[in-house]
Amino acid sequence: MENRVTQLFNIDYPIVQAGMIWASGWRLASAVSNAGGLGLIGSGSMYPEVLREHIQKCKAATGKPFGVNVPLLYPEIEKHIHIIIEEKVPVVFTSAGNPKTWTSVLKENGIKVVHVVSSSKFALKAQDAGCDAVVAEGFEAGGHNGREETTTMVLVPAVCAAVTIPVIAAGGIATGRQMLASMVLGAEAVQIGSRFVASEEASSHINFKEAVIHASEGDTMLSLKQLTPVRLLKNNFFTQVQQAEQQNASAEQLKQLLGKGRAKKGMFDGNLEEGELEIGQVSVMIGSIQPAAAIVQEVWNEFRQQQKQMSHF
Repeated sequence: MENRVTQLFNIDYPIVQAGMIWASGWRLASAVSNAGGLGLIGSGSMYPEVLREHIQKCKAATGKPFGVNVPLLYPEIEKHIHIIIEEKVPVVFTSAGNPKTWTSVLKENGIKVVHVVSSSKFALKAQDAGCDAVVAEGFEAGGHNGREETTTMVLVPAVCAAVTIPVIAAGGIATGRQMLASMVLGAEAVQIGSRFVASEEASSHINFKEAVIHASEGDTMLSLKQLTPVRLLKNNFFTQVQQAEQQNASAEQLKQLLGKGRAKKGMFDGNLEEGELEIGQVSVMIGSIQPAAAIVQEVWNEFRQQQKQMSHF
């Protein structure tokens, strides 16, 4: 399949692996890229020297394009950007900040830039900033989320109507059927996060992977809205946050409860009770831990199969 997104990234399938903290290192990114999608290194949990190491290992593991996801609120963002430029990373996905800050610098160095948005307003700002594409990420998504709480089913067509650059759908997508639905809504690719968290190559802890594949409906909820909204798997830490919010805790009190290293404790170290477990609603549809290449192929095959079936209507 060839469209504006596959041409932009020079990939076989319009499937992008999300750049998730503590889950998407060089092993996962290179595996997805080798399978024909676009793999992303999640830099949000990495010190600058660690990011450089992952980029170099990814380049050694794949001759295909890959990218780096960069949360723009990262404290050492300038060092990350310089490393990405020095290492000649072909694609950067930015999030959690103003795309105008670094887009022009990255593009001047021949890097394709995509920004993650949660509304049409922010999609237009990304387009005006010179981004090559946007990710329209709906409320169902895991991790940090939009305050608007707009679902993927509503967000994707709204963003497609607002901008002329390619739109990549994200949030609640783990299967070929969901990919097809996203394309019908106007997207030209999908970004998948939660399903790749439960891949063999993901650097997330096996305890977290097991929790993801055993999740049931309603086991995730958007939390910490006073700080930065984040969708979490319910556990003891989530309950503490919920109780604090019900008691009208201040933003400062919530920051103290969150503390430092909470996400690492849960997703990377495997503490399922006291850690922050970021995952999407679609975890209910993930039933096994698979190789990343098998996930890409399964999603693509189901997409094509459903596409053929729909042609009979």
